[in-house]
Amino acid sequence: MDSDGTQDARGTHAHPVPRPAEPTDMPAVPRNGPATPYNGAATPYDAPTMPPRPTRAPGVPPPVAQRGHAPNPPHPRSHVADWLDQPRPAVAPGIWRYGYRPPKAARQGQRLAPVTIVGFAVPLVAGLLLWSLWRHGSLPYQWTVLKLLTPDGWWWPGTTTPKGYQGAEAMTVANGVFFAILVYVMARLGSWSDIIRHVVTRRDQPARALIAALGALIALAFVFPSAFGLGWDALPVQDPVFSLIVLITGDYGVFASEVLTDGLYALITLLVLWPFARVGGWWPLAKEVLAARARTSATEAVEPAVDRRPSQWPELREAGHHQAADVLTAEVEAGRMSDVDCARVGHMWTVAQIRARLSSFTDTVLREGGAAWTHPSGHRDLPGRAAQHDLLASQVRIGRWVAGDRTPPAYAGAGAALAPDALGTSLLAVGPSGSGKTRHLIRPVVESLGLQALAGQCAVVAVCGADTPLGPDSAFDVVVRLGDPASVHDLDLYADCDDPDEAAAFLAEGLAGDLDAVTGRRSVTVLAQLLGPYRAAYGRFPTLPELRELLEGESSALAALRDALTTDGHTAMRRDLDARARQSGTAGDPGPVLADRLAVLDRPAFAEFFGGEGGGARPFSLRAVAHHPLRVRVDLPARGHEEASRIITRLLLAQFGAVALAGERTHFACLVLDDATGAVTTESVRRIQRLRSRNAGVVLALRTVGDVPEALHAPLYAAVGCHMAFSGVTTWDGGRFADAWGTQWVETRDVAQHTVFADQPMTRAIHALRKLVTGKAVTTEAVTVRQVERERWSASELAHGVPAGHAVLSLTSVRGEHAPPLLVDLRG
Repeated sequence: MDSDGTQDARGTHAHPVPRPAEPTDMPAVPRNGPATPYNGAATPYDAPTMPPRPTRAPGVPPPVAQRGHAPNPPHPRSHVADWLDQPRPAVAPGIWRYGYRPPKAARQGQRLAPVTIVGFAVPLVAGLLLWSLWRHGSLPYQWTVLKLLTPDGWWWPGTTTPKGYQGAEAMTVANGVFFAILVYVMARLGSWSDIIRHVVTRRDQPARALIAALGALIALAFVFPSAFGLGWDALPVQDPVFSLIVLITGDYGVFASEVLTDGLYALITLLVLWPFARVGGWWPLAKEVLAARARTSATEAVEPAVDRRPSQWPELREAGHHQAADVLTAEVEAGRMSDVDCARVGHMWTVAQIRARLSSFTDTVLREGGAAWTHPSGHRDLPGRAAQHDLLASQVRIGRWVAGDRTPPAYAGAGAALAPDALGTSLLAVGPSGSGKTRHLIRPVVESLGLQALAGQCAVVAVCGADTPLGPDSAFDVVVRLGDPASVHDLDLYADCDDPDEAAAFLAEGLAGDLDAVTGRRSVTVLAQLLGPYRAAYGRFPTLPELRELLEGESSALAALRDALTTDGHTAMRRDLDARARQSGTAGDPGPVLADRLAVLDRPAFAEFFGGEGGGARPFSLRAVAHHPLRVRVDLPARGHEEASRIITRLLLAQFGAVALAGERTHFACLVLDDATGAVTTESVRRIQRLRSRNAGVVLALRTVGDVPEALHAPLYAAVGCHMAFSGVTTWDGGRFADAWGTQWVETRDVAQHTVFADQPMTRAIHALRKLVTGKAVTTEAVTVRQVERERWSASELAHGVPAGHAVLSLTSVRGEHAPPLLVDLRG
């Protein structure tokens, strides 16, 4: 298995991905998160709290060697520079770009058919035979046409013997005309064009031009053998031309003019070279070379050449910030910058260009070097990496595309990778327990998004079970352990929301979004009728026990709330509260159902959570990920609280959809659900469809599609752009994937064997003898080629044809690019 250095000893791999340069003076950071909670009020990323590590006086660039003098002593090139300078060509979605080499053109479909070779050889042999017969005068009536077209005085009577020089020259011209006609007929009747197309014209330049030039050189050697010092006879090309000139002028003295003679030789040479120039594409190649030279000359005349290697920061140099580029180049060469640092500084350069803050960017780089804009946590890398990452392309490698009939040549054998441009369309992964969803997909994606968060490009929220191995606590800024008294952070049920209607919307979806008996609109109305008056009266939303009492219609709680709304400005709120009191206890009232769902969370295990009294944990609001590049992990309650885990997961999905769709941000936001059972609702599907235009996405992992209401199967598959079916899915789950991936046109060949029945006695005897010898009847094959429409992957193939450790993955990018469903080896 290829490795980019994340799993090897440092410095032992040929092309290792650079590891971080941890500063020795980094301040201590709590393992469970930052010292202050992120609630969206501050912008810690704009003002990093970690002091820069001094490596030289501020504003002084590193020493640069004098031109023409090597630095003394020379230091080896750093792994970071090698990693930066690796090629990353533009490729189709899902291909690992780091060091990718486009595959060579396949040769199987370009082999010459036997009939083509025969079509070339037979006319050539026939033409050589006719030319031999012509030269020996063995063709009947060979000179009849020539004698009819020439005067009788040129020939002896009754013979084809020339009387003077005119007849001899006429025969030379006739040889040339016959040779030209013979070559033309052979080329037209034979498959010469297919041979030329296969050998010459299908090749890229300059190989095409060179092969055509070799053919032209061989042709000139047969036309002018004496000029090449060869002893064979020349082809009838130049002699017929000179003989024709003699017959026209009637005098050999015309060749005394060197100008005429040299002109004729030049004309014959051009006529011989002309077809080879067309076949070899000489003229377009010459124009392209001249245009490239003109562009190069113009570029060199306008500005001096800039080293385009990414390790030299050419974008900064082209913008005139040479001093900042020199500082970063020295930091890279000295090994004081990791891949995270390079990605972070490159991202801030892009932001500075957008916001027109180039001078501020340069000042920060000169002051802090490679440690500029360090993440507020002070971390410059994760404590450990379990996957291969390329932060310059924002990719994480999850396996290798398996070569096969379905796999396009560009994907065959290439690495399979995920990036934010694909995750921005959201991803749905389905596979049974043990199929590798967490190990091969969820953890690599969370790890990649965590690294991008350290580079200021992403915010990630991972929701998983308490024992799910998604990385150590130090790899996250905020760790919420629901039900664990030692948890440093709590979860804000209202996501730091100020609007009661918005809070009621995602709270109703979290509590009763999976219930068919309770309509979503009525649940939102009931909660809004309570949350609005409570916030108007007390300036905050109710705690979980208080909200449960209000939903149950507790008369004392409703009366106390109404007494708090005494001012005239709360008329509308009192009206909502009165409406709730009238509806309480009536048939179809969703209040008791919502209260029962809240009772699942209002348990002793969660007494200090969700804003409960006496809780020492700091509330964490999911709205913070819309403002800061945070790494958040939410550990769901341990065993015995499955229903509570589903409610919390559904609530987090609803809150993420609400906060991700609000406002503008420069970083990508992603919610990763390791188990999305019971989390998908009608409203969440609608929000997922809108996330791709808001620079956000979700990753949903399911054991089976049956964990989603059947009415939402088709809308869910249509809402997400990326689909992944792991080994072991059932045929029912495979049928959903087959419907989502659709069909394609394929070419099929049907071969039928038909017995041959002979009519003639002799033929029947031969067939009987052949059957006696071979034991088989004489048959003939009938081949039928058809275009049929078939499923890309059938339900049966997905259920029984995907090997263990593999998955079928299809991708769609936010730009609309597609990768068809292909087999991925997750262990490659």
